[in-house]
Amino acid sequence: MPIRVLDSTLASKIAAGEVVERPASVVKELVENAIDAGATRVTIEVQGGGIESIRVSDDGAGIPVLDLELALERHATSKIGDENDLETISTMGFRGEALPSIASVSRMALTSRARGTEQGAYVRSTGGVLERKGAAGTSEGTSVVVQDLFANVPARRKFLRSPAAESSRIHNAVTQIAIGHPHVRFNLISNGKDTFSSPGSGELRDVLTAVYGQETVQALLKVEGTDKDGRRVSGFASSPSLTRANRSGINFYVNRRWIQSRMLLQAVEEAYRGLLMEGRHPLVVLHIDIPAVEVDVNVHPAKREVRFHHDGAVFSAVQRSVRECLVAHSPVPLVTARPAQPGAAPSGWHSPPAPTWGGQGSFQTWPIPPAGRDSDGTDGSATDTEHEARLPAGETLPALRVLGQAGQTYVIAEGPQGVYLIDQHAAHERVNFEKVLRQVEEKSPEIQGLLEPLAVELLPEQVQTLEEWRDTLHDFGFLGEPFGERAYLIRGVPAGLRNASPDQLLGEVLETLQQAKDTSQALESMAASIACHSSVRAGDTLTHDEMAALLRQLEATRSPHTCPHGRPTMLHLSASNLEREFGRR
Repeated sequence: MPIRVLDSTLASKIAAGEVVERPASVVKELVENAIDAGATRVTIEVQGGGIESIRVSDDGAGIPVLDLELALERHATSKIGDENDLETISTMGFRGEALPSIASVSRMALTSRARGTEQGAYVRSTGGVLERKGAAGTSEGTSVVVQDLFANVPARRKFLRSPAAESSRIHNAVTQIAIGHPHVRFNLISNGKDTFSSPGSGELRDVLTAVYGQETVQALLKVEGTDKDGRRVSGFASSPSLTRANRSGINFYVNRRWIQSRMLLQAVEEAYRGLLMEGRHPLVVLHIDIPAVEVDVNVHPAKREVRFHHDGAVFSAVQRSVRECLVAHSPVPLVTARPAQPGAAPSGWHSPPAPTWGGQGSFQTWPIPPAGRDSDGTDGSATDTEHEARLPAGETLPALRVLGQAGQTYVIAEGPQGVYLIDQHAAHERVNFEKVLRQVEEKSPEIQGLLEPLAVELLPEQVQTLEEWRDTLHDFGFLGEPFGERAYLIRGVPAGLRNASPDQLLGEVLETLQQAKDTSQALESMAASIACHSSVRAGDTLTHDEMAALLRQLEATRSPHTCPHGRPTMLHLSASNLEREFGRR
C-alpha cells in the first residue's frame, strides 16, 4: 500500500482518541480548563452517562470574543508561549488539544464572556467543523456543551460501557480533581440529580468529607513533611485499621495534578510495611509540592503520568512522611459494644469504620489513653477524643499489670482506663522482630550451633540466591558452607527457634530473598520470618512471670501495636465501656 497523507478530518479523529477516551475524559479536560481560567465554581451536568450530553460551566476569566473561534484550532493555547515554558508548567493543560479533540468527535457549543467585558459570544461546531458563531448574553465565565459524543466515530462509541458505568467514571474524575483543588467549589449533576458537591473552603479535610464521608475522614491521620530541599508532602493517611481490598483509595497529586505512579505507590507500601495484613491496602491522599522544573508532565497523552528529575528524593520524602505519621499515631483496636439503637453512638464518641483485621468482631480503633492522671490534673474522665488530642507523638504502651491468660492464647492485663487483651504470639513476634533487626544492625547475631551439621538439597535458583546473599545470611545467624554442587551444609542457625527445623527455615528465607524487591524489604522479611518461628504460639501455657516479662519487652519496642505482619498485638476494653455495660453509668 503506498504511503499517503491522511486528510485532516481523519487525522483529527485519530488524535482525539489519545485525549478523549470516554465521557469522563471530556469532563476532566473541560474542568481542568476551568481551573486554569481561575474558576472558583464549576458545575458539571451530564445526561446518559455523558454520552448524550455534557455541560461544564465556570466563573473563570472567560475567553475574549476575538479568540473564541481560535480556541477550536489544534495547538492553540494561552498557557505556554515557547519551548522554555515546558520546563515550568504550572497549569493543568498546556498542549491546546482538548477543545479541538472534543469538537472533532461531537457536536459542541462554546459560550464565553471574558471577565470585565459587557458582551459574550458563542461558536458551534459538528465534527470539528465550525457551523455558527455570534454574540451571546451570558455571565462572566465559560460554558461548554458537548452532545452526541463519538456519534461520528462508531468504532469508539461501541466500546463505551453502560450509562451508569460511564456516570461512575465521571464521578470518580470529578472527585479526583476536587481533592486536588479544595479551593474550588464543584457541583456534579447527573440526569438532573445532584450527585456530588464540594464546599470550596480550601480545606482538604472538607473535600475528603464530601468524597468519603465524615466517619471515614475522622479515622484518617494527618501527614505533613518537608525535606531539606523544600519538597513538601501533605495530606491524610488511614490508620492500619482502615483498609480496602484494592489500591483505589491511594491517590497522589503532584503540584495539584492527579497522577498515577508506581514509584509513589511503592513508597506508600513501604511506609505501611509491617502494619497491614496481607492483601489489604490503606486510604491515602497525598499532595506533593515540588518545584515545576523538577517534574516533567509532558510524558503521557492524558497527563496521567509524570517524570521526576530526582526519583529517589521524592520516594524518600513520601515514604518518610507517611511512616513518621503512622509511628507517631499508631492506634490500638478498642473493643466496644454495639450501640443499643441502630446508628446511635455513645455520647462523646466518634465512630470510625470498623477495621478489617481480627475477623468480624465489633471493635473500633482507638489510641491507648495516656498512663496516670491527665496533665490538667483531672482523673481521666475526659472523652476519648480529648485523650487522643493530648496523646504525645511517639507514646508507646502504658504500664500494664498481668491478670492471667485466656485460652492459652491471650494475656489479660490491667492498665490505665481499662483492660487489655494481648495476643501472646503477635506480641512476642514484635519483640523478636525488633531484636533480630537490632542484632543484624550491630552484626552480633545469636547463633545456635547444631550438634551435627545438616546437609540440605537446594534447587538451582536457591543455590544462586544463597551465593548472592551469603553475607546477609551470616548476619542473621546462618552458618554453613556449600557441600557439593547442589547441597548446603548447615552448621548453625539463629538462636531461639521453636517452631521450624533448620532446613525448613533456610528454605523459607531463601524464598523470601528471591521475592524481595530491595535490600530493605529483604532484611525486614527475613527478620519477620525468624521472629515468627522464634515466638510462643497460641496454645502455649505461660507462667505469670513469663507473661509479665513479655509485656515489659513489648513496652520497650518501637511499634508495639502490631506484629511484623500487620496484625494487632492487643485490644482495649475501656473502663468507661465496662461501666456502661454493667449499668454503673
